[in-house]
Order: sequence, then structure tokens, then C-alpha cells
Amino acid sequence: MDLDISWIFFGLPVAFALGWLASRFDLRQLRLENRSNPKAYFKGLNHLLNEQQDQAIDAFIEAVQRDPDTSELHFALGNLFRRRGEFERAVRVHQHLLERADISQSDRERAQYDLAMDFVKAGILDRAEAALRPLLNTALSAQALLALLSIYERSRDWQQAADISLQLDQAGQGQFAVRRSHYLCELAQVQADKDKAIALLEQAIGTAPMSARPRIALARLLEQQQRLDKACDQLQELALLAPNTMPLIAESLARLAPLVSRQISVLTLLQDSYHQLQSLDVLSAIISLQTDMGEKHGRELYAVHLDKHPSLIAATRLLSDATLDPAQQPQLLRALEHAAKPLRRYRCAACGFEALQHFWHCPGCQAWDSYPPRRIEEL
Repeated sequence: MDLDISWIFFGLPVAFALGWLASRFDLRQLRLENRSNPKAYFKGLNHLLNEQQDQAIDAFIEAVQRDPDTSELHFALGNLFRRRGEFERAVRVHQHLLERADISQSDRERAQYDLAMDFVKAGILDRAEAALRPLLNTALSAQALLALLSIYERSRDWQQAADISLQLDQAGQGQFAVRRSHYLCELAQVQADKDKAIALLEQAIGTAPMSARPRIALARLLEQQQRLDKACDQLQELALLAPNTMPLIAESLARLAPLVSRQISVLTLLQDSYHQLQSLDVLSAIISLQTDMGEKHGRELYAVHLDKHPSLIAATRLLSDATLDPAQQPQLLRALEHAAKPLRRYRCAACGFEALQHFWHCPGCQAWDSYPPRRIEEL
């Protein structure tokens, strides 16, 4: 049977023409979609750059509706919802991404992390922790560990925080020894067994030998146990290791020195520190110790301090011992005390939060070691 090939010469041009028409139709559809989607997307970006978040959200929703398979638009929309405080909508966006089977593993991990951040911002810390745990063996493990550390700090789960900080150290994600030392101090603070508390503080000192907090806390515990020599040892060692912390420990040193017969060595240490720092707290400790040693003119040092530093606090302390009209002295001192009170505060260097006591962990911004050891008047 002979093969009739004449139909091939007729069919090939027809097939070519149909294919060309189909490709033109697809290109036309693609151009239309590309014209609409980028327009909505860039309109959303423009609103976002102009801090018009409501209009940006509307534009991104429009873009997502036109192309529901675009994961990047979902991420942008979810993050906008989170920034706006609309956490439920952000959660729904990121959960929808996780339910899709067509996204890559990296996008899935990113959606899991963003979902955890939604829960963190909403204050649902247990769900945030559960969302972060699956990321610990992924490319986002470092970010997940840092987020977990923040969660455990907020929930005051200090043991978990210490464990996570150790993992971050081992992963080379920074130096967390000082922060881990704070966690051990927090654990010691709530430990009813004093011996276990001392063991935790000694561990904290071993973790961060230059850190002031564990030595100060350990000295306080040792003093409570009447182990006064050991307590004084810790404070004197701290004064040598970290001289700038002397204003925080000067009063304790002056109180302990007569009890352990170290008046001369401690007084010398305090005087050397005052010459370097010109700290009023150190000066007050010197005067207290000199008074205990029988020196009657120690308060005159406040006048010497005032010659160099116009300190309202020093003036108040000097006048408290001055010879004034008995009827006038209470009113004058009350006025000076009122004026000097704000100057006795400590101020966080990170956020400016002020407090009458020195904090190791700022109540305002949650920063560690952000309070200088000197009061506002001396900064």
C-alpha cells in the first residue's frame, strides 16, 4: 500500500499556524497578568514607603487575589498585618502558606518562622515556642534560637534561657557568657536553699569572671551566713577586676571592713577609686569608714568635692551636718532632698528608663547591663 504524504504538506502549515496563534494568545494573557499584578504590587510598595499601611494592605490583597499562588505577596501581606497589630489575620496568611503543597522547603521554613513571630507579637508565647522548635535543625536555626531566648527571658524561664544561650555560644552566634551569668543569678535569687544558691553564683562567676552581679550577690549571701571574710574577699576582688563597679559596692565594703579588721586596706582601695572616678557613692563610703575609725572631720570632704563638682547631693549631705538655725534646718533640708531626689536615680543607657535602684535587667527595654554604675547627677 502506497503512503499518501500529500496531507503532510498540507497539515504542517496548519499545525504551525495553530501553534503560533496559541503562543500569541498565551503571551497576550501573560502580558495582561504582568501588567495588572506588578501594578498592584508596586502600588502597595509605594503606599508602604509612604507609611500608608491601610492602602498598602488593600493593594497587596488585590495582588494576592489576582495571583493567589505568589508566596512573596503572602509574606508581604502577613508582615504588614503583624506590624499593624492584626495578629489573627497574619496568622491566617502564614498558616495558609504552610498548608500549600507547592511552596519550596525554604519558603515553608520562612512561613513557619513568620508564624512564630505572629504568636510572639500577640503574646501567645507557648504557641510561639511550639512553632519555633521545628526550625532548630534548619537553615533558620540561629534565628529560632534567638527568638526562643527572647521568649524564655519574657517568661522568666531562666534555666531554659541558660540552655539556649549555651547552644548559641556553641553555634558561634555570638558571646552569651555574660547573659548566661545573669540567668544563673536569677536562678540563685529564687533558690530557697542558700548552699545551692551559692553554687549557682559560683557557676555564674566561672561563666563570666569579669561580671559584677554574681560577685555582689555572692558577697550578700556570704554576709547573711556570717562568712564575712569571704564576703569581703569577693568585693575586694571585684574592685580590682572591674574598678568602674566600685560605686555599687563601696557602701558594702565600708560596712564589712570594720567587721573583718580591714579598715586600712579597704580605705586605701576606696580612696584610690575616688581619685579615679570622683564618685559621690565612693566618697560617702570613705566618710562612713573614717567616721567608724574615729575621724571627726570626714564630712568636710563633701566641701572639697563641691569645689570641683557642683553636686546638689553633696551639698545636701554637707548641710545635714552643718550648724544652722534649728528652726530653719528641717525646711532647708526637705527642699534640698526634694530637689536632689531625681538626681539620685540610675538611667538606662539603652532606653532612658530611670529608677532609684540599680537594675541589671532594664524593666523598660529588657536590655542587660544597660545601667551605668553611676547616678544621673554624675553622668
